[in-house]
Amino acid sequence: MIQPLFEHRLKLAGYETRVLELEGTGPPVVMFHGYADSADTWRHTLARLAREGRRAVAGDLPGFGTADPLLPDPILPQLDAFAAAVLRYVAGRPAAPVLAVGNSLGGCVALRLAERHGTRLDGVIAVAPAGLEMSRLLMIVQRDPVLRSLLAVPAPVPSLVLRAAVARLYVQLAFASPRRVKPEVVTTFTWHHRERARVASYLDIARRLIPELRSPYELSQIDTRVLLVWGDRDRLVFHRGAERVLDVVPGSKLEVLPGIGHCPQIEAPDRLIELLLAF
Repeated sequence: MIQPLFEHRLKLAGYETRVLELEGTGPPVVMFHGYADSADTWRHTLARLAREGRRAVAGDLPGFGTADPLLPDPILPQLDAFAAAVLRYVAGRPAAPVLAVGNSLGGCVALRLAERHGTRLDGVIAVAPAGLEMSRLLMIVQRDPVLRSLLAVPAPVPSLVLRAAVARLYVQLAFASPRRVKPEVVTTFTWHHRERARVASYLDIARRLIPELRSPYELSQIDTRVLLVWGDRDRLVFHRGAERVLDVVPGSKLEVLPGIGHCPQIEAPDRLIELLLAF
């Protein structure tokens, strides 16, 4: 039976957020998105899991999408608390082992969840997780001259102009083949960047995250299954960083996707689903 996708709001770890949820069976899946993204990045994945009758939840991380803003405290501990609350919600009662899936910053959140709550996880699929071998991703975004100019001008900036500037960065940085990305994917992504104050908050989050992502892991604390998934044309987080996980986490594996960039859930959704269901 195909499960309907419910979109609703929840309060988790003190943050109100938007949740995309499937009420299915089998080991539940929780999905965390990347920096400046939202739960919408998982819609294709959720659609396939709905056909499989699986239980799954994706939510906007604090500070992103339509979620409450982050506090001025360090960011990763806030995301840790949020992820733990999502885990409790998804696991239900009695608690079922949960598969955590995350892309980029969400992959970092998923691995850190495994460090802290590994016994409650069925495993982790970290898709190009941030904090291993990174390019100057956040610095590139933070210092983009077009965005900086649009935020600095005293006059109001039309939403379409702002979204076009964000779209340019998104397709150039996140994908190996921008022309293969459906226009509605870009439209959905930029919908959360239509206000100047929101874009400014994302740049501030980038500034705060840069030092936190220099050494975000205690990989020796992970004792659950880990599958790393990477596009071999990822220009933002390099797949050679996977060696740090493979060397420390017993049984961890790496799957490299040829011709794919930073967001396989968009560029290679069917292959990612195959890996998820097989895992």
